[in-house]
Amino acid sequence: MDAGAVRKRAQALPTDPGVYQFVAGETVLYVGKAVDIRSRVRSYADPRSERIARMVDRAETIDFAVTDTETQALLLEANLIKRHHPRYNVRLKDDKSYPLVQLTDHPVPRIEVTRDPEDSATVFGPFTDKGRVETVVKALRETYGLRGCSDHKYENRSRPCLDYEMGLCTAPCTGEISHDAYREDVASAIRFFQGETGVLADPLRREMETAAQDEAFERAANLRDRLDVVESFHGGGEEAVTSQSDERAVDILGVSLRGDKATVARLHSERGQLVDRTRHHLDAPEGEDRTAAVLSAFLAQFYAERELPDAVVLSEHPDDRDVVNWLESEGVGVRVPGAGREAKLVELALKNARRRAGRDDGLATLARELNLDVRRVSRIEGFDVSHAQGKAVVGSDVCFVDGSAETADYRRRRLPERNDDYANMHELIRWRATRALEGRDDRPDPDLLLIDGGKGQLNAALDALETTGWDVPAVGIAKDRELVITPGRTFDWPDDAPHLHVLQRVRDEAHRFAVQYHQTLRDEVKTVLDDVPGIGPKTRRALLTRFGSVEGVREASRDDLLDIPGVGEKTAEELRRRL
Repeated sequence: MDAGAVRKRAQALPTDPGVYQFVAGETVLYVGKAVDIRSRVRSYADPRSERIARMVDRAETIDFAVTDTETQALLLEANLIKRHHPRYNVRLKDDKSYPLVQLTDHPVPRIEVTRDPEDSATVFGPFTDKGRVETVVKALRETYGLRGCSDHKYENRSRPCLDYEMGLCTAPCTGEISHDAYREDVASAIRFFQGETGVLADPLRREMETAAQDEAFERAANLRDRLDVVESFHGGGEEAVTSQSDERAVDILGVSLRGDKATVARLHSERGQLVDRTRHHLDAPEGEDRTAAVLSAFLAQFYAERELPDAVVLSEHPDDRDVVNWLESEGVGVRVPGAGREAKLVELALKNARRRAGRDDGLATLARELNLDVRRVSRIEGFDVSHAQGKAVVGSDVCFVDGSAETADYRRRRLPERNDDYANMHELIRWRATRALEGRDDRPDPDLLLIDGGKGQLNAALDALETTGWDVPAVGIAKDRELVITPGRTFDWPDDAPHLHVLQRVRDEAHRFAVQYHQTLRDEVKTVLDDVPGIGPKTRRALLTRFGSVEGVREASRDDLLDIPGVGEKTAEELRRRL
């Protein structure tokens, strides 16, 4: 875009606070926030640096979303940056005052809080409270053992550093943990920053409860305080909805009509904080009270397949009383505010509904690229298998709707123990297909099945579909080169393609969910180590992680055993005597 095009586009933008995005094709180049969107975007006609000038030159259009306050704009900006990782936001020239978290682009990434991230790093933020960010990063390090040292300190070490002894790092520098296992822990940290709070909150809560049972009350109190910070981390910002004290999740809906098309904007609040907004398109009905009819249709169709909020706040009453009765019978409050904070938020939802349609979210492009019989791939189920040399074999089945995880529709299954990935995938897909065909699975059929794996895993899945007769398209995605494999061809899409990002998110979540279940079963397996006095679950895991097996523990030297946290002189002698 040249300066004239920027000024012309800016004239059509609102003067409200909000976020704006410079977009090229389907790629978000830059996300920014502003008190006055029109004024801020107009300033890009005279770019303030060569980097921004290059961004403006590449951009083809400018998208935007209005918010109620500058604080909400900051929060939405941060969420969009986390989702899209825009190239020109890497150094965040407009946000030097805000801390970020970066995971460096190394085979063994380093995590740190910074205001000047590296170009190649994976960056999350900006955040408004550095103290809260540092608390979360420390909790992540204690839970997943991510390194925080410089490359100079990391290289050429012969012994783990003090961070290892303190439980802040798993010491990949000296091989105390394999690089593959370490990268899985890094992936868990990334999922937390992408919004999956339970990845960190759940282990903290378990540790807190254990400390309380052991009467270590000071540590339990410290863990409680840290857990409070972690659980509120993704809900920062100012108050969004003044609601009843027992209402945790609230949706605010606004409707815009344009000819025979309708747009519903949904603002979502968690624990009183405005955290997300989505837009949905419907065919507008004929008649006089079309807005009320659109709301009735949307409420019935949207919430029939999703977890219900505690309340929905609407711009006007739906025309179908049966829909309202259904929601209220399920404990959902339905109200149309006349004034006050909620009325302002309804107006905000209406502003977002009235804006022009933005860029493609990748779901329509995915349908076109794969030649599917749908306009956009709304519902995707992802599958993966996890095991350890054929032991504790499990399968995961995760679900994404409109690009977002639908956790209520996640399923998992324990599979027969065998070291055969193809047979395991065949069994997993056959199980899903059989349940669907027999009416024992209450979820709708997906538009697409995504198999974590290459041609072998996909062929196993396709054979299961053919055997059962379940007519659902399936594709695979291979990790090494991120190739998307279909029965007829293989796609090598650009790294920044939104439709590839959709599949990657589903694949990564299926992998995480499978590994989590596998680790749960693996940790439940009783070994001879459990009979040794002084060996609890945590020490047993440390021994098996370090030495690989009970046989490895048996062959370990006394000094090697003493290097394991929790193993003292008596325990080491008892291990050597019993094993």
